[in-house]
Amino acid sequence: MRLSSVLVLLGASWGLSVPLMKVAVSTGYQPLGLIFWELVIAAAILGGIVAARGRGLRPGRAQWTMFLVIALLGTLLPGTASFKAAAYLPAGIMALVLSLVPIFALPVALALGNDRFEWLRIAGLLFGLAGIVLLVAPEASLPEASMVAWVPVALIAPFFYGIEGNVVSRFGTAGLDPVELLFGASCLGALLAAPAALASGHWIDPVRPWGAAEWALVASSAIHAVTYAGYVWLVGRAGAVFAAQVSYLVTGFGVLWSIIMLSESYSGWVWAAMAAMFAGLFLVQPRPRTALVAAPVLPHDAR
Repeated sequence: MRLSSVLVLLGASWGLSVPLMKVAVSTGYQPLGLIFWELVIAAAILGGIVAARGRGLRPGRAQWTMFLVIALLGTLLPGTASFKAAAYLPAGIMALVLSLVPIFALPVALALGNDRFEWLRIAGLLFGLAGIVLLVAPEASLPEASMVAWVPVALIAPFFYGIEGNVVSRFGTAGLDPVELLFGASCLGALLAAPAALASGHWIDPVRPWGAAEWALVASSAIHAVTYAGYVWLVGRAGAVFAAQVSYLVTGFGVLWSIIMLSESYSGWVWAAMAAMFAGLFLVQPRPRTALVAAPVLPHDAR
C-alpha cells in the first residue's frame, strides 16, 4: 500500500471517532465515566502491541512523571471538556475546533523557547483566531444561538493538547517510545479516572444492555489506539512533515462522517471558518522534534 493511501486511511479512520463521540454522549453519559472506559480499552489494545513486540516496560520515577503528564494534559482534562461540549455542539463543529491544536501550540512553543518567531506562522495563528470568530460571532453560524456558550468549553481540549505537545518537545519522553508512553499513561489515567467517576456519579456500569452509545465508545477508543499506532509507524516511514498532513484529513473526514452518520448540515459561516482554520494550519505547520509527534486532532485523546 502506498504511503499516501495509508495517510488517507488514517485520516478517514480517525475522523470517524468524531461523530462516534457524539453518539457516545447521546444518552446522557458523563465525561469521567466515558474517559475511564476509553482509557481501559486503549490500555488493553496498546498493551497488546507492547506485549507483541516483546519489550518489557519497567518504569522509574521519570517515566511515571511522564505518564502523569500525558494522562492529565492528554486525556483527563481535555477529555472532560470535549465530552461535555460534544453533548451540546454538532460533531462537525467539534472536528473543526479540535483541529486548532497547532494554533494553540504555537504561542506556548514561543513562550517555552521550543520554536522561533516567524511572521508567516503568526499569520497562521491569526487565521485560526479568525476561524473561531466566524464560528461564534455571526448569529446564523451555529444551528442554535445557545451553542455559542459551549465553543469556549470545546476550545479547552486543543489548548491542553497544545501544552502537552510542547511539554514533550521540551522535556522528552523519558526514554519511552510513543506506544509505551501512551500505554503507561492510559493505565495511570484509568486509575485516576475510576475514583473520580465513582465520586462524581459519572460511573458507567458495563453490565447492562448495550446500545449505540456503548458500542460507539468502544469503537472510537479502539480506532484511536489503532490509528495512533499507525500514525507513529507512518512518521517512521515517511517523516513527521508528511504524516502531519493527516490533520487536514481528520478534520475533513470528521465533518464528512458527521454529515453522513448524523445528517448534520452547516451554514456558510462554518465552511468559511473551516477555510480559515485550514489556512492557519498550513501556515503554522508544526515541526516535531521528539519521538512523540503531537497527534493532530484527537477528540478525546489518550496520548
